[in-house]
Amino acid sequence: MNRNIQPVIAIHGGSGTIPRGSLTPEVETDYRRVLAEAAGAGEAILRSGGSALDAVAAATIVMEDSPLFNAGKGSVLTSAGRVEMDAAIMDGNGTRAGAVAGLRSIKNPILAARAVMEKSRHVMFTGEGAEAFAVEQGLATMPPGYFIVPRRIQQLEDARSRQALDLDHTPLSPGSLRQQAVAALDPDSKFGTVGAVALDAKGNLAAATTTGGMTNKMPGRIGDSPIIGAGTYAENDVVAVSATGSGEMFMRAVGAYDIAAQMKYGKSAPKPAVDAVLARIGAMGGRGGFIAVDAGGSVTFGFNTDGMYRAYAKSGEPPVIRIFKDE
Repeated sequence: MNRNIQPVIAIHGGSGTIPRGSLTPEVETDYRRVLAEAAGAGEAILRSGGSALDAVAAATIVMEDSPLFNAGKGSVLTSAGRVEMDAAIMDGNGTRAGAVAGLRSIKNPILAARAVMEKSRHVMFTGEGAEAFAVEQGLATMPPGYFIVPRRIQQLEDARSRQALDLDHTPLSPGSLRQQAVAALDPDSKFGTVGAVALDAKGNLAAATTTGGMTNKMPGRIGDSPIIGAGTYAENDVVAVSATGSGEMFMRAVGAYDIAAQMKYGKSAPKPAVDAVLARIGAMGGRGGFIAVDAGGSVTFGFNTDGMYRAYAKSGEPPVIRIFKDE
């Protein structure tokens, strides 16, 4: 281990309308527990000398396996009532990357994205081709019922009734079916894209992002999460970034790479770069946030919403968990 580098991992579970008092103590405890488990899984790998790539994969798998988040199990539904999951992973060492989109049966989309990066000559697979490739690599599949939890069905019904597309941070409609049905579990109305960024003891950076997208999206719609440079980016000696929010605006802004470019070419510090990109996305009408870890191990959380499910853990230290804006 390089004694000058303290490995660190940061994660997010989505941003949204999360004022204090919006979560019951039980729900808040559940979110903090899973965030701690995810960050802890990554930290344990880093502490043992493992790679940033392994750490971000491990952290996101924990969140993909939890029904609390909009990734893997618990993904939101398209207008056709199915899940279509997207994911990307990027290794800052050589800027290798892999991505998948439109998955319907792969248990952990982040593993499919990693397989694309490591086992193919390509960067991105979609739909049936992505599914077939993942199966060829021996990745676990699950039946449709595994991914769909009851509140996602209720959320889709409400979105259809309003002819709306619901993002991670869409406010609840007062008196709506969705408000009545999901308030007990998701009173903040966010169904969060998840992501992780890490720096390991060798100075390597990595980023991972995985999501079910937006409720009531048209089949085939792809957001920013699997788009390298939009929702996911990592480059050694610069920064690793993962985004969550209004995917179309993050794609138009090429948000994750813009942060890296401002740092690399404009010599910006991470926080001003994140703030500048968020301001540009906000001017487009977009909402959401970024997590970033730079080559020195500095962690940055930036968001223009009322809160973000987030955590970080330095090697050998317990995770620090935050949800609300003023934490």
